[in-house]
Amino acid sequence: MSSCFNGGITVSLFGESHGRGIGVVIDNLPAGEEIDLDKIAGFMARRAPKKDGTSTMRSEKDIPEIMSGLYNGKTTGTPLSAVIFNTDQHSGDYGNISHIARPAHADYTGYLRYNGANDPRGGGHFSGRLTAPLCFAGAVCGQILAHRGITTGAHIKSIKNVTDESFDPVNITAEQLEAVKSRPFPTLSEEAERGMREVIENARMSLDSVGGIVECAAVGFPAGVGSPMMDGLENIIARLVFAIPAVKGIEFGNGFGCAELFGSENNDEFALKNGGIATKTNNHGGILGGISSGMPIIFRTAFKPTPSISRPQNSVDFKDMTEQELVIKGRHDPCVVPRAVPCVESALNIALLSALNDRP
Repeated sequence: MSSCFNGGITVSLFGESHGRGIGVVIDNLPAGEEIDLDKIAGFMARRAPKKDGTSTMRSEKDIPEIMSGLYNGKTTGTPLSAVIFNTDQHSGDYGNISHIARPAHADYTGYLRYNGANDPRGGGHFSGRLTAPLCFAGAVCGQILAHRGITTGAHIKSIKNVTDESFDPVNITAEQLEAVKSRPFPTLSEEAERGMREVIENARMSLDSVGGIVECAAVGFPAGVGSPMMDGLENIIARLVFAIPAVKGIEFGNGFGCAELFGSENNDEFALKNGGIATKTNNHGGILGGISSGMPIIFRTAFKPTPSISRPQNSVDFKDMTEQELVIKGRHDPCVVPRAVPCVESALNIALLSALNDRP
């Protein structure tokens, strides 16, 4: 099933952007874990649209209604399910383009895959709207990870050509990861925030959009978790990260930068530290052979510019087989990156908890 992740836990997403609601079912969670619903609401609020010109004007409260799996504030061990009802759909915005392929969208490929039976409104099941239930699942998994001393966090590394500082791949702390979560615009540098906001605003005023990169990290994750080849920790994380619409790339540790180095520059030498084993550098991003090394897990995710832009574009009506000029209406983010930060965290939280649950 394409919308179901199966691992140490199972996560299944359902719903469409303009349907009655969207939701998630999470199976195989540990029983007896305390879940703070206020913290879940705070986590999901980081993904919600902002009234600062950086995101869509669609206004959804995104309050999850938990249907099962939670009793007296604790997980029961049975499937945890939640529904988020849609309340602010403008389906009429899509009436003129229901069978015209929007550039960089899944309209045409979805039409082919589902023989024209898919819901095209707002992208249907392909929409970024589905990241709301993903964030619910990620918030739940994040709280369970925190019970085990594991902290995750992320920030905007770049938007177009404006770059933020990087996480220290060796010395990043849980406190630093928590601190960036409280920032309305999640950068490490205020100067980078100002530059990024300007780039986004310029794109919005030009009826255009921009993309960027999110850097994400985890600390406190134990060494020795994961498997080689097909079930490596990188594999699991990447699979979940690519469930986020608009993701086009991921790199762990030094990533593509490794290709420009000598082995003597890229190798992370081992040393004894605080009674344990660590590496002096962390070019490997905390994962070796698909297995956690005990160093901070760190990776970066590339997001394409929002494909829905208001400029006229050339396309094709795939039912009439005619060429058309397309003007996209509706409410869209000039840049998805600020709202994508908790989505990347969510993917990492689900992956790490799944890997922990899958240990022999």
